[in-house]
Amino acid sequence: MSTALPDHDQARRLLWQMVRIRRFEEKCVEMYSAQKIRGFMHLYIGEEAVATGIIEQLRPEDAIVATYREHGQALVRGMSAGSIMAEMYGKQEGCARGRGGSMHLFDAKTRFCGGNAIVGGGLPLAIGLALADKMQNRKAVTACFFGEGAVAEGEFHESMNLAALWKLPVLFVCENNLYAMGTALRYTESKTEIAKKGDAYNVANAVVDGMDVLAVSEAARKAIATTREGQPFLLECRTYRFRAHSMFDAELYRSKDEVAEWKKRDPITLFFDAMKAANVLSDADYAAVEAEVAKEVDDSVAFAEAGTWEPVEDLTRFVYSEVTPS
Repeated sequence: MSTALPDHDQARRLLWQMVRIRRFEEKCVEMYSAQKIRGFMHLYIGEEAVATGIIEQLRPEDAIVATYREHGQALVRGMSAGSIMAEMYGKQEGCARGRGGSMHLFDAKTRFCGGNAIVGGGLPLAIGLALADKMQNRKAVTACFFGEGAVAEGEFHESMNLAALWKLPVLFVCENNLYAMGTALRYTESKTEIAKKGDAYNVANAVVDGMDVLAVSEAARKAIATTREGQPFLLECRTYRFRAHSMFDAELYRSKDEVAEWKKRDPITLFFDAMKAANVLSDADYAAVEAEVAKEVDDSVAFAEAGTWEPVEDLTRFVYSEVTPS
């Protein structure tokens, strides 16, 4: 912890956000094992400080584009746990009527623009959103989350180039967890300092410890200030996922010792221990947060269980938009 300490309320909110991501996803694993959730599912456990630290710095009018590992971003942005759980159950009450599942969470009300299953696919969408905001004189930033595996995609380079050329307010957030699926970063990038790739496009950049929520918050605050002035920014958050890439990953590409070593820097434990040592938070605060989160997660499951299935006669609905442009 290298930045100024938050006050009690802010510290409790940061802890609450990270704990609810962790417990929500642990419940998702349970429900997946019970075959209540089907299809692909990618967990964010271990990376909670990134979504929490960055999204806390955004305004309601700002847009977010995420990857298929987006449960954490969706929760911090304000989507209800119930709508997310119901979506993964495949129920109509889900945020995308149960048609998108884990990888395609979406909520227009909070400008959470996906949940994108294609590696690097969110990058050009972020450029389009930011360009639209700029052309319509809306003072909004688009935060685009992607993994370091996306950096090898052409979309990354095209998007960085256009953002710089058109002076778009895009915050590029690279969640560098060291492994693109099962391939270590050193095998996919000749230059492993991701942030420095911004130099090639005249995009300002920085690196931050993605396990330290206060460091992420401070780095995001500075980066977003740049983007609000109409300049893109590339922020590389060095983090680590404690779980496998997906539910079907045998994790043969990394050792248990490596995972155990990273877990010593668990972002939740790291933050709470620092706040407790500074007398900002107490064990009672932690217990209260856990109780609140447990109820929210249990309620989300009950909401999903009580949801309704899409009727068969609606199978082809939404192939075309039902909204007529005005």
